Amino acid sequence: MLFIRRARLVRFAIALKPSTLPHLHRVLTNRKYRLLFSPRPGARPGPKGPTKELIDAVVEVKRRNPGWGCPRIAEQIALAFGVEIDKDVVRRILANHYRPESNAGGPSWLTFLGHAKDSLWSCDLFRCESANLRTHWVLVVMDQFTRRIIGFGIHRGVVDGAALCRMFQRAIRGHRLPSYLSSDHDPLYPFHQWQANLRILEMTEIKTVPYVPLSHPFIQRLIGTIRREYLDRMLFWTAADLEAKLIDFQHYYNDRRPHAGLEGRLPEPAADGSGAPLDFNSYRWHKHCRGLYQTPIAA
Repeated sequence: MLFIRRARLVRFAIALKPSTLPHLHRVLTNRKYRLLFSPRPGARPGPKGPTKELIDAVVEVKRRNPGWGCPRIAEQIALAFGVEIDKDVVRRILANHYRPESNAGGPSWLTFLGHAKDSLWSCDLFRCESANLRTHWVLVVMDQFTRRIIGFGIHRGVVDGAALCRMFQRAIRGHRLPSYLSSDHDPLYPFHQWQANLRILEMTEIKTVPYVPLSHPFIQRLIGTIRREYLDRMLFWTAADLEAKLIDFQHYYNDRRPHAGLEGRLPEPAADGSGAPLDFNSYRWHKHCRGLYQTPIAA
């Protein structure tokens, strides 16, 4: 009414019903009180976010292990503190609270399954170079059911049938032998010494599908993990030095590193109760692989 000239008011009055003006008044009144007393945009109540202790723990895990992704950090937090946390929550925490250091570097995953627990192992060879560019061959043996590393066999230079047997014996020493051993079609495995060694150990060899790496998935992924997470980030000089460092990684991999294929569990759960949930207000950091990785443990 305030914006209409008096000369035009009579014409508008003919076009409007009497009930229109009260309705307009109510609408304007509701609008006024909505603006005065409604909460400001962005301040709507919602679900409670993660606690400050959880945020600090996630950020500290990422700071000490820059190469870990959100799924790995979520699994590590769940393993250490007994708190179920989604990888998307970790991603939001890191986006809001984590700023990488300027010098933070580092490298940023079925067919064959065991018939029963500890009944099928896998073995494979890979090559690595020492600091003085000497070629070393590594035979890695793993348990496909638990995903744990059984051991490593190291050899410098050319590998023949006798050397392969020595590497295998060194890798499996002290372990109870399985019924089956999975291997690929490397030209070393048909050696007479290797076949005789398996007959003595009473192990049946299972061959993968030729030229199909996916038929040997777990051991291939393990070798890639060893390269990306360890060997590409350190140097070794001799076979003894390489073996000692690989044993350090074996202990970390089996005892402290959660695995996505095991739903965040460990290949070798601690029998002394050290895997119990931690308190966010009381924990310390344990170094693995000579400080390359750090995981939270009870204070």
